[in-house]
Parts: sequence; structure tokens; C-alpha cells
Amino acid sequence: METPEEAEGSTSKEEPQETLEEMLSRHRKEIIKIDDKEMSLKKAAAKGSKAEQKAKKKQVEDEMSQLRSQLKAKHKQELALLGSKAIGSTEKDNLDVFVKAIAGVNITGYSQSANPSKGARRRERRAQEEAARELRIQEEQSNIISDRVIENERLERKLDPLGLRINEIKPDGHCLYRAVEDQLSLSSNNTSPCSFQELRKMAANYMRHHASDFLPFFLSESNIEVDADNSPLEIFEKYCKEVESTAVWGGQLELGALTHCLKKHIVIYSGSFPDVEMGKEYKSETSSNLSNPTILLSYHRHAYGLGEHYNSVVPNAMR
Repeated sequence: METPEEAEGSTSKEEPQETLEEMLSRHRKEIIKIDDKEMSLKKAAAKGSKAEQKAKKKQVEDEMSQLRSQLKAKHKQELALLGSKAIGSTEKDNLDVFVKAIAGVNITGYSQSANPSKGARRRERRAQEEAARELRIQEEQSNIISDRVIENERLERKLDPLGLRINEIKPDGHCLYRAVEDQLSLSSNNTSPCSFQELRKMAANYMRHHASDFLPFFLSESNIEVDADNSPLEIFEKYCKEVESTAVWGGQLELGALTHCLKKHIVIYSGSFPDVEMGKEYKSETSSNLSNPTILLSYHRHAYGLGEHYNSVVPNAMR
């Protein structure tokens, strides 16, 4: 005979269990939400005297560090709980499915093929690379708080003597292009002549038309193995399409294209790496630098939970 508890349990409806893909997608959204909140709070803190701004910024960083630690613990607990409920799979199978889910690969009805095609192997390799990146980001979360503080302090010590400060840019995958857009607006009455979407298309078209200059670096940076299915140019063209039409992150390749498209001298400050200078041939020779102002950006290796980030660098007296 059933006890009251058993009877109640048998009649209650169980909520559908969240799949691994759904959970990872939710985790990403929660991380992005915290990143957006941090950016909003930092912008609000950029008011008052220098000492007040520094105190407010430290308070924001402490608060967000605590929130990120709590979120990380929550995510680890949820993933562990979901993993303990996996039935009918070996530990290696679970790991393979987990890696594929992180990389955004459909795992419904997943089964390994004995003789995968070249295309399948290429997709698998790209999935592994993306999964490795995601796992690296997750592993770095335990150190990211101290790393971010150290990076910010180094960058602040570098910019302060120059009378410069960071202007926070939204961390949405378009940060490089939004930072350049922000810089262009400084010399155009706060209205950029190019939107970040136009800058994406501009960079993609320049790389297409100068493929011989960019292809070797692209293949090297991306660790791409060329096979009979796709030529290097076809792979590069696909990448250029992603640059102009998706939120794929930009880096030195795209900055190299933009410096020539815009005919601009670009300086990228960093608290983790040596500063980078591009487009020296476009550097203004006048002391005022008003005729063709340099684009000033900052590169942050440990800025947000999702990895690398670019900001705009502006004079202290501005905004």
C-alpha cells in the first residue's frame, strides 16, 4: 500500500528536464547579462572626480566579481547534477556529447560514424576547437578576477600619464567594430561616418580583394588544414562572409584591413601585452593630430567572462 508521500509523488507531474544544449545556452545568456550589467555600472561610475571614479570602479569590480563567482558555482552545480542523471552512456560518451554541445553541434540522436566524410571531420575539428576555447574560458574563471584587476591596473598606469581613459564598449561580439565606430565619432560631432555593420563589410571586402596579403596569416591563426573539398580561398571567402554578416569576433586581421580602408593610424593599448601600432603610414605629422586623428583602442584579455574584448580609449576631459 502506498504511503501518502508515494501517492502524492505518483500523481504529481515532473517538469521536463533541461537538455545539455538548453542549459549551456542559458548559461551563456546569464554570463552575457552580467557582462552587460558590469558595462552599465562602469559607465555610471565614470562621473565625478578621479578619486571618486576610481572608488566607484573598484566597488563595481568587487560586486561583479562576487556575482561571477556565484554564477560559476551555480553553473558547475547544474552541470554536475545533469551529468549525474545521464543514463545509458559511458563516461567518454558523455564527455564527447558535452564537448559537442558546448561547440553548438546538434547532439540529437548522436552516434559516431565508423567512416566519417572529410566534411564531417572538418566540422568535427572546428567543433573541437570551439569547445576547447569554451573550456579554456571556463577554466580561467577561477583566475579571471585577479587577472582582470592586474590587467586593469597596468592599463590604467599606462593611460593615466597620457591623459587617457577607457570608454566601455558593449561586449556583444561586435566590440572591435563598435570601438572603432566610437573613435570615428570623436572627430565627427559624435556621429560616426560608418556604423559597426558598415565597418564589418568594409573589412571583409578589403580582405577579399587583398586575399594574398591576409590568407597566410588567416590559415596560420586558424590552424586550418586544407583538404580536397575546399581550397584555401574558398575557406577564406567563407570566413569573410562571417565577418560581414555575423557577430564573429574581430582581431588583428580585421584591424589590419580597417587601417587601410579608413587610412587611419591605429594604436591598441593593453595591460597584458605590448602595445600594437598599425598603419604608421597614415599617422598625422602635425603636432595637433587633428587633420587625421589616430584611432585609440584598448585590448582586454580578461575583461569579461566570454573572453577577449576591445574598448575605445578617449581623453579624460571628453564625455
